[in-house]
Amino acid sequence: MREVTFVQAINEALREEMRKNPDIILMGQDVGVAGGVRGVTKGLYEEFGEERVRDTPISEATTAGVGVGLAITGMRPVVEIMYSDFLGICMDEVMNKMAKWRYMHGSTMSVPMVLRTSCGGGFGGAAEHSQSLEALFMHIPGLRVAYPATPYDAKGLLKTLLREDNPSLFFEHRLLYRTKGMIPEEEYYLPLDKAEIMKEGTDVTLVAIGFQVGNALNAAQKLQEQGIKAEVIDLRMVAPLDKRTILTSVEKTGRLVVVEEGVKTGGVGAEIGAIVAEEGLFLLRAPVKRVASLDLPIPYSPPMEKYVLPNSEKIIAAVKAVMLD
Repeated sequence: MREVTFVQAINEALREEMRKNPDIILMGQDVGVAGGVRGVTKGLYEEFGEERVRDTPISEATTAGVGVGLAITGMRPVVEIMYSDFLGICMDEVMNKMAKWRYMHGSTMSVPMVLRTSCGGGFGGAAEHSQSLEALFMHIPGLRVAYPATPYDAKGLLKTLLREDNPSLFFEHRLLYRTKGMIPEEEYYLPLDKAEIMKEGTDVTLVAIGFQVGNALNAAQKLQEQGIKAEVIDLRMVAPLDKRTILTSVEKTGRLVVVEEGVKTGGVGAEIGAIVAEEGLFLLRAPVKRVASLDLPIPYSPPMEKYVLPNSEKIIAAVKAVMLD
């Protein structure tokens, strides 16, 4: 095993798969000579050249549309949309072309493309640069939706998606880019239908995604000091969703708290809560709790932003509430 940053893990996944498959190309704003605004594509332009690592104009709809066109004609584009908030600009290409063209054309074509984008708050980016929109795309049939929490997740999931014939979105939380974690020296791929149990426990299940996995682990550590053993699940993918791991854990603990950074209404937590209600209601000893961002635009003010976003303290409070029931 060796330690790498989240950025290095993504970079390695891209580099390794590009060396194996000449049909993989990168497109996006500043992904070329600059190496990406966060260094994710650093060195790839120098190794693979401008034909395969292409800077694009500030036109998200055009970039996504070109990506779809390349994908249906045999290439495997990796399109970067710098901020997930800007996915709305290319929504038709994502929702009606990426997601549906294989189905609409009777499987005579596939759309093997990965759309990478950064997401999440906590850095003072304000309302148009801080959203977590994974639940929005979870609602669209035909899309894979990945949301890694660690460098291990990021590299393993991205390498698998780069070999998929299905279109996918790959969400990268901005506060994770400089975090570090261990990955194997050897090549590896992660399945797209399997969540990861990060910490075993018997009293309550914490299901979290992205940056909130770290908050859930911090909360679980503090809870253990108080005699409460929380099981922490890193969801990894929101589409497909690993129901089996969640239900098996809830069967053991009898309690469920779902943690996400998207707003609470209509979120990933709402879907997971509904699944448990439909398929495992009598496993529960207490109502499901959701810890999420408040149903508000993300404020620019740091104290207000902290008030809106989820954190370890809010997770602990939710766990203690279900332990009382």
